[in-house]
Amino acid sequence: MEGLSRQVCVILVVLIGGGLACAVRRPHAAPVPRPADAAIRCDNCEDWNLPRAPLNISANTYYVGTDGLSSLLITTPAGHILLDGGLPQSVAVIAANIEQLGFHVADVRVIASSHAHFDHAGGIAGLQQRSGARVVASARGAVALAAGQPTDDDPQARSGREPALRFAPVAHVDVVGDGEAIQLGDVSLVAHYTPGHTPGSTTWTWRSCEAGTCQDLVYADSLNAVSDDGFRFTGGAAAFQHSIEVVDHLPCDVMISVHPDFSRPFADPGACHAYATAAAAKLRQRLATEQ
Repeated sequence: MEGLSRQVCVILVVLIGGGLACAVRRPHAAPVPRPADAAIRCDNCEDWNLPRAPLNISANTYYVGTDGLSSLLITTPAGHILLDGGLPQSVAVIAANIEQLGFHVADVRVIASSHAHFDHAGGIAGLQQRSGARVVASARGAVALAAGQPTDDDPQARSGREPALRFAPVAHVDVVGDGEAIQLGDVSLVAHYTPGHTPGSTTWTWRSCEAGTCQDLVYADSLNAVSDDGFRFTGGAAAFQHSIEVVDHLPCDVMISVHPDFSRPFADPGACHAYATAAAAKLRQRLATEQ
């Protein structure tokens, strides 16, 4: 490793210019990565991971997640898109639901992440290994997925970095820009950056069409202002409020949230507005306690 570091150092000197001295330092020991199939234990994990029968939400879109953690399958003639992966132990439930619907995990081409906490990203590495799919996330989300833990500026960074709550790092994460679309077959999946709950939070939208009738679907990331003790949302309140407004103004015939109980029933044209309104009220309450 030290020899490799010296090679990188020489390359940097050549690129930047001569006359520079480069000191080689041994890196700090990184946390031992969690295996992709290692279950995560938490107070809510067992209930969140209870099996739930798959459900057709709209034309080509199916709920394939667990009872408490959403995961969606969007089918296309060119392969499928999967949104979120639940816990590591959710992989088996998600895979079984996909197969029960008559589709195959091996045909998943894209896995899109909402935010990189263990309960939504914990199963992504395992699902990537099973499918060989491309994983996509926001810029900050990609950093956290690659590390297998939240970034320093995450409101839940301290608790999320506890060894018991780290998740398996995800290989080869592609960054998707705010407003950028991922095209697969006849589906255009659009990323909307909605930071607040995490720095990399992303809400995803697409159209689901059948027999000439289309619906605008929204996979809404968490807008909850919750954190570890000592974190203050005050400094980032404007950005968080903007994220809430983004969700409020999205075309929204059907909304599914990352925890399904936040958005039952799914088909409700007013769901995005109601979700955003409730989140704004919670943010105001949280900011009031920080004064």
